[in-house]
Amino acid sequence: MPLSISLITDTVMTPSVRLQEMIRVIRSARTQGEERGIIQKECADIRAQFRQGDNGERSHSLAKLLYVHMLGYPAHFGQMECVRLIASPRYSEKRIGYLGAMMLLDEKQDASLLITNSIKNDLSHSSQYVQSLALCTLACMGSAEMCRDLAPEIERLLRASNCYIKKKATLCAVHIIRKVPELAELFTPSARSLLSEKNHGVLHGAVVLITELCEHNPDTLDQFRKAVPELVQIMKGLVTSSYSPEHNVAGISDPFLQVRILRLLRILGHNNDTASDAMNDLLAQVATNTDSSKTAGSAVLYETVLTIMDINSESGLRVLAVNILGRFLLNNDRNIRYISMTSLQKIVQTDHNAVQRHRGTIVDCLKDQDTSVKRRALELSLALVSAVNIRSMMKELLIFLSTCPPELRSQTTSGIFNVAERYSPSKRWHIDTILHVLTTAGGDVRDETVPNLIQLITTASELHCYTVHKLYRALVKEISQQPLVQVACWCIGEYGDLLLKGECEEIEPVQVTEDDVLDALETVLQSHMSSPATRGFALTATMKLSTRITDNVDRIRSIVSIYGSCIDLELQQRAVEYNALFKKYDHMRAAVLERMPVMGKNSPGHTNGDTSGENKEPDPSKPKPVEAGLLSEPASQVIIIGYSGLTISILFCKNLFTRFNLRKKLHFSESVQLQMKAPSGNVIPAHGLGQVTQTVVLNNPNKASLPCLFLCSCLSH
Repeated sequence: MPLSISLITDTVMTPSVRLQEMIRVIRSARTQGEERGIIQKECADIRAQFRQGDNGERSHSLAKLLYVHMLGYPAHFGQMECVRLIASPRYSEKRIGYLGAMMLLDEKQDASLLITNSIKNDLSHSSQYVQSLALCTLACMGSAEMCRDLAPEIERLLRASNCYIKKKATLCAVHIIRKVPELAELFTPSARSLLSEKNHGVLHGAVVLITELCEHNPDTLDQFRKAVPELVQIMKGLVTSSYSPEHNVAGISDPFLQVRILRLLRILGHNNDTASDAMNDLLAQVATNTDSSKTAGSAVLYETVLTIMDINSESGLRVLAVNILGRFLLNNDRNIRYISMTSLQKIVQTDHNAVQRHRGTIVDCLKDQDTSVKRRALELSLALVSAVNIRSMMKELLIFLSTCPPELRSQTTSGIFNVAERYSPSKRWHIDTILHVLTTAGGDVRDETVPNLIQLITTASELHCYTVHKLYRALVKEISQQPLVQVACWCIGEYGDLLLKGECEEIEPVQVTEDDVLDALETVLQSHMSSPATRGFALTATMKLSTRITDNVDRIRSIVSIYGSCIDLELQQRAVEYNALFKKYDHMRAAVLERMPVMGKNSPGHTNGDTSGENKEPDPSKPKPVEAGLLSEPASQVIIIGYSGLTISILFCKNLFTRFNLRKKLHFSESVQLQMKAPSGNVIPAHGLGQVTQTVVLNNPNKASLPCLFLCSCLSH
């Protein structure tokens, strides 16, 4: 039977049979409608009893109403009856009245103010039990106004000789401080004196009260730091005390009080060397002598670890704390494993080597069945990756990626990319790792993965042959992973000639014909799994191959012309412009479709999943950089072209260098320039907060007429 029900039935002695009979009848109801009918009838009888005044049945009627309230039915009409019963001189009625006040009243209701005077009178009552009722009610539902009025009475009871009253008065003082923080100074002197009590209940309340005072008023920290030796002695007494049935919980002496003391020591020792030194020996004693086989012992050890990590503790003590958390990782209780990894995550940066010793156990937690434990293990595993263990840790992370829940795939891929970027032992290893991730979970990677990988490939010139061969094989095998297909198409378009040579030292070469390559790209173009962006990559790769092969140029021209009437406008425009290259500007095609220049590693947009590199608003107090070349020669002509929200400013200078200021995200993979220098970036911040600049050299020895609109049209890609 719930505590409140037993309290109700014990309160009314003789008539309790009728209450129990009502409970039996309600519980026997077969339908909700039948239950509502019983409740309505009983509530009508209760109202009639309340109207009859003092007939000896009021407390019994209120007890029944409180049970109705516990079932979720309206019971507000009993609030005033609670006020009347609290004012009654009889303890049996006063007891049920206070219980009703705690259940039916709160500080937002005016009726709560009516019991303030009754509580004040009962706080001075000769019976400790009546005083206890008043203290419990005030601590449960006392409003700010009630707390201000009754705070002096509570402070007086803190100095009472009765431990039973002291215990409840300390908890009531905690409620008052939370409601009215400015009253904290009233209880500061009494709180320190309570630490000399022997009663565990009073000690527990005193520690809670001091903790509340320190948290609400940091100015009291220095005053209570003087009590650290006293708290240390109390804690040592609990740790070394013999068996006491009254306080023993699973072999631990009063773990509730120990936990409270450790939390207070953590507050007092934070950023204070003197207080920290005074508790170091105690924390070492608790950490080594507490049995962690039971939940109570684990709770004490966990608070000990948190205290060690939050104060200015010795290095050896911190290692001991990390080892305790390492033991927690072997616990069968998932909750303990979870809080252990959460704590290790907080200290892995400051105590990296100590946490590193438990790397194997942490990696094993990746195999846990609980998703929340897996997530914590993943975060901690990524934090433990270093240049020394990158190969072994990456192997474990890739295994986890192949089996992890869908909701963890995006987090896993981002983490792998970050640590691979930071600790990769070689470019080939880096490329292989990213390709493995794209093959396994390409649909869960971030949008910037494709340009980041392309940038990585362009910088590894010695691996172009290896990369294009590997990507071609992956493309032929599987085209469902769109990011992988996009990178493969880009590489085939750029380095298709290396693929067709069939010579590669880093990998077993594959004899590939021109038709094989074009077949693979046509498959991508025609597949229903290909997104519009992927088709764009494939069409551009097909076009670029027209300058890298010899026998199938007509087939490429045919493929490109088909998409000149494509329903997708982006793809259609690309095809129309590529057709123009074949027809009107065929003499420029080879120069326009040359290999891409290498983009700088620190270009904007290459964040590799690191959100710390996001574009930020420029500081208006700093002068804007002046672009070299723009001021040395006056511009002879300026043409501004708007294209799909992209503004292109073209400045023709006398030295035949052209600069393009681009105000939107721009991809350069299809730029139709004769010779291009590396761009300053590949992403333009939104809302006009930045720009990307690129220099293009126009080599025109015959001084032929170059249509500017054609140049801009090509640049738009």
